Amino acid sequence: MAEYSDSVEWYVVHTYSGYENKVKANLEKSVENNGMQDLIQEVKIPVEDVVEIKNGKRRVVHRKIYPGYVMIKMKMTDDAWYIVRNTRGVTGFVGPGSRPIPLAESEIEASGMNREPVQIDLAVGENVRVLSGPLENFTGKIEDIDTIRQMVKVVVSMFGRETPVELEYDQVLRI
Repeated sequence: MAEYSDSVEWYVVHTYSGYENKVKANLEKSVENNGMQDLIQEVKIPVEDVVEIKNGKRRVVHRKIYPGYVMIKMKMTDDAWYIVRNTRGVTGFVGPGSRPIPLAESEIEASGMNREPVQIDLAVGENVRVLSGPLENFTGKIEDIDTIRQMVKVVVSMFGRETPVELEYDQVLRI
């Protein structure tokens, strides 16, 4: 087929919309059945926790960041390509023609796939002090917590107005 790199990299696979979980399960089963764990190491569907208010009730739901796409950490070989491409629900790799293109390091960072979830002792509604940045020493109230991007949305009072600001976990401290 084509020349491939010997390194393990992240690739993106396009799937039928709504079939992401089935593709992940089918692909993991195919990898296990064919003993290809060294070639296809990880299959992920990037999700984020979103707070929804429905019928007056507040609940946290998992929402897919990239609907219709599955991320695969793999060593690209003809066998690995064949297994992924022929998994039920997969429409193809992302890339020109039939040539898969690995994700760049900046794209991996932006997607939040390699971040380890950090446990924080903050909750929505708590008062915090900003530790660094242009709003250092301002105080505010947490409005939202984004665990995927590891950010908190804090409402800070500036010039008599409530201003929402997104900050990283390590930029705030509970009062």
